[in-house]
Amino acid sequence: MDQRRDLVERADEQSRDLQEVSTWEPRTVVDRLAYVLYNAVNYGLQTIVLAVALGITLLLLVQPAVLVLEEPSLSFFFGLSVVPAALLAGFIWYTDITSSEPLSLLVATFILAVLFATFAAVVNSAVGPVLQAIPVIGTVLFFYLIVGPVEEAVKLLAVRVFAYRSDTFDAVIDGAVYGAIAGLGFAAIENAIYIASTVATAEVGTITAATGIATVRALVGPGHVIYSAIAGYYLGLAKFNPEHAGPLVAKGLLIAAFVHATYNTTVGIVPGLVAETYAVSFELAFVGYVILFDLVVGYYLYRKIARYRRTYRAVRDETRASPKPELTEFDPPRR
Repeated sequence: MDQRRDLVERADEQSRDLQEVSTWEPRTVVDRLAYVLYNAVNYGLQTIVLAVALGITLLLLVQPAVLVLEEPSLSFFFGLSVVPAALLAGFIWYTDITSSEPLSLLVATFILAVLFATFAAVVNSAVGPVLQAIPVIGTVLFFYLIVGPVEEAVKLLAVRVFAYRSDTFDAVIDGAVYGAIAGLGFAAIENAIYIASTVATAEVGTITAATGIATVRALVGPGHVIYSAIAGYYLGLAKFNPEHAGPLVAKGLLIAAFVHATYNTTVGIVPGLVAETYAVSFELAFVGYVILFDLVVGYYLYRKIARYRRTYRAVRDETRASPKPELTEFDPPRR
């Protein structure tokens, strides 16, 4: 703790006023003005970012909203497409052995993920055509350099700007929970946009088109939850290891972005190869590959959560078995 203080402050025995020598607090009119200006800029920028995100989101949701007004049954397909992702996010929430997270923070994280997802949509639309125009490797570069990093970054940002700052974010595993909720929010708006776009341009009936694309999006959604839960777990580690916070956040994003990009790259290739090699339908090969991919990556996340849970139980049991009379963080207060 002393190393975080200036040499003068460490050497002083609290007998001197060190204002603007090695310490500072707002005292003068200029001090308070600087304080007000900083808060205005800080919160003003956040407000601007949220306002821009909200504006883009509303624009992107115009088409889905119009289609639902014309065909109310489409709302069923929008909801159905996020059911698997919601169930997976709920399971990750259930695995939090420490304490239940406040509903208000979970809802806020979901909404922020919906809003920030639009930034990824804008970047993907702007950069995608340029990279994909590169022969042979253009699409692969697009997935690994843009789609994976940008989408995972905006999902993690939805956790970082609000829930992360809360005192209730008091365990590493909370990062995985909020990351999963952010992934669910991202999947929700992405599914709505994809379904609306497909239905609007489909040459077949509305219900037929909606059924097909909703099924595909239902399979894709859980991946978003898994990837951002992994990044969120490392964000949780970063909160409680501030001296290594930057590298930990970077590691989580690297893993999530790499896995995400690998899925995007291979899902357009592997199912076709499997269908040709084993004489099965493309649809069956696609479903099988997506489920297998999610199981493999999900197992990586599951092992981290399971290890945390085992360690938490072990430490709690050891603490309770200790003869020391003082209370621990695992014990309820004595009445």
